[in-house]
Amino acid sequence: MTASESLQLITETFNKSRKGILRNSAKYFMLWGALLTVTSLVIYLLWHLTGKPQWNFLWFAMPVIGYPLAALMGKYDIAVPQNEVSKMLTGVWRVFGAFAITLSAVAVCLVPMNVSLIIVIILGLAECMSGVLLKNWPIILCGFLLGVGGAVFAMLVGSEAQLLIFTLGGALLLATGFVMKIQNK
Repeated sequence: MTASESLQLITETFNKSRKGILRNSAKYFMLWGALLTVTSLVIYLLWHLTGKPQWNFLWFAMPVIGYPLAALMGKYDIAVPQNEVSKMLTGVWRVFGAFAITLSAVAVCLVPMNVSLIIVIILGLAECMSGVLLKNWPIILCGFLLGVGGAVFAMLVGSEAQLLIFTLGGALLLATGFVMKIQNK
């Protein structure tokens, strides 16, 4: 095999793997998008109706529900060999989850902060980084819109209305998942 043929084989293998990752990832974007949309709307409505921000503790239910569902969904994934891209993608989302949960706990227990602003920025960044790793412009664009648009919205809007950022974020994650699914049938 010539060097050119070897390079072509490596490129084809990488692209096939990337498409498999995109195909498998679409359902996770849809899962977390749906959970984010529903959770943010429920908390928004409960806070708005009662005037009690304590409903924000329901955010901690999202990973409790989402991680087992994601694990169950993963049982039926089409096997895609692990490579550096899939490992980095997993790492990006694990780091996002760790930051989101830890910053939320710190805001509740230690230092009050605008958690909506911080989380929407890191969520947008995680989605953008996923798009860069997967070489997928719709993911990059949705992540950028979520991070930057959400940050502006968080600075302009107060109280429970900030939760609507995450409703938009969930809708963008859902849209991203649907686009990924359509692109990689």
